[in-house]
Amino acid sequence: MQSSLATDPIRPSATECDVLIIGGGPAGSTAAALLAQRGRDVVLLDKDHHPRFHIGESLLPANLPLFERLGVAEEMHAIGIKKRAAEFMSPWHDHKQQFLFAEAWDKTMPHAYQVRRSEFDQVLLRRATALGAHVREGCKVTAVDLEATTERALAEARCDDGSTLSFSPRFVIDASGRDTFLANRFQIKHKNPRHNSVAVYGHFENVRRNEGEDEGNITIFWFDHGWFWFIPLRDGVTSIGMVTWPYFMKTRGERSLQQFLRDGIQQCAPLAERTAAARLTDVIEATGNYSYSCERNHGRNYVMLGDAYAFIDPVFSSGVMMAMQGAFDAADAIDSWLDHGASPARQATAMRQLDARLRHGPRTFSWLIYRMTNPVMRDLFMGPRNPFRVKEALVSLLAGDIYGRTPIWRSLRVFKLIYYVSSMVQLPTTLRAWHRRRVNLRPIDDAAGAR
Repeated sequence: MQSSLATDPIRPSATECDVLIIGGGPAGSTAAALLAQRGRDVVLLDKDHHPRFHIGESLLPANLPLFERLGVAEEMHAIGIKKRAAEFMSPWHDHKQQFLFAEAWDKTMPHAYQVRRSEFDQVLLRRATALGAHVREGCKVTAVDLEATTERALAEARCDDGSTLSFSPRFVIDASGRDTFLANRFQIKHKNPRHNSVAVYGHFENVRRNEGEDEGNITIFWFDHGWFWFIPLRDGVTSIGMVTWPYFMKTRGERSLQQFLRDGIQQCAPLAERTAAARLTDVIEATGNYSYSCERNHGRNYVMLGDAYAFIDPVFSSGVMMAMQGAFDAADAIDSWLDHGASPARQATAMRQLDARLRHGPRTFSWLIYRMTNPVMRDLFMGPRNPFRVKEALVSLLAGDIYGRTPIWRSLRVFKLIYYVSSMVQLPTTLRAWHRRRVNLRPIDDAAGAR
């Protein structure tokens, strides 16, 4: 049973709406746009004012059809730099491995974009407003009672101008990102014990990039203590982040985050060479408790989308795509749920089907993510082959093509079988990697890493 989540008294009179959305990131803005387009009365509240900084600049080819359906394809092209491939560099291999999206199973999505999230999120939020959603920025939701009545929830928000607003929606979407508004109040959010990591990141200029058509490619650099992302942006700035284990974060000592990141970069020779003349353009930030999930993603009259439900290691840049795809799926389910003629059984069916869709993405990507620092998996990535179209299926996964009808699943099962057989053949290496991973995952005080 859902308990009342009110942390402050909620006003007895409130503005009625069909859907209240908490958060104006990719999931919230997309859901708001789609539901408003269908004639639903939608209110979206965001605690921030846009544009605002956010990490997560790398998109996937599977985002492009969503942009088309949302009517923002041209704007995304204008703010983005083309990403034709994902590249991997390993200190244990003497070459760079490139996965071209044009070599995926479905050849119709040969590229994606790298974007500044401040611009990207603003485009989506403006689209929601243009389609009729009532958007209020600088307005933080402070309380929600999902069982206020049998028909409606109650919510209260405080705005930057000091005003307090109250709403009475039929349905609530939590798209609050890593704030995980509902999950924290339900106490159902849990750190992922299988992938405990920390990210330290910033934006740099004067970074040496690839030349020509490869300039916008994302590069993943493995190093002894995790991996780095290298994401070129359109304006000459490059986003660089280090994702590392708690034990390594603890070695930071009294060093500033900037110095700690630069020292980490020096331990990755190819990245150090590319950043030899780099200048930091803003502050270095860190994020702890990096991977987590919630026990559930929905209830009778609410759903949690995107990072409000789960956050997985960003090595495959899947976050924005899963958030937007989840919003498309949620819009279909919620629109069906809101129909006045919908029976409780029909409403429950819509939510069960949505639940399966929302779980599919994190589950599919997580199998690879848990193994990406394993030497056996590194070898497979750095020397890919295509029996039974395994490489094409793997590139399709990297492209985010996991929700449609592209028949990649048999080939991905073959890839998993190859991985398990290779692990048995290299059993001593596998056991050492397993032991080291257990050591790497030992938790530390979050404050020690992200202060």
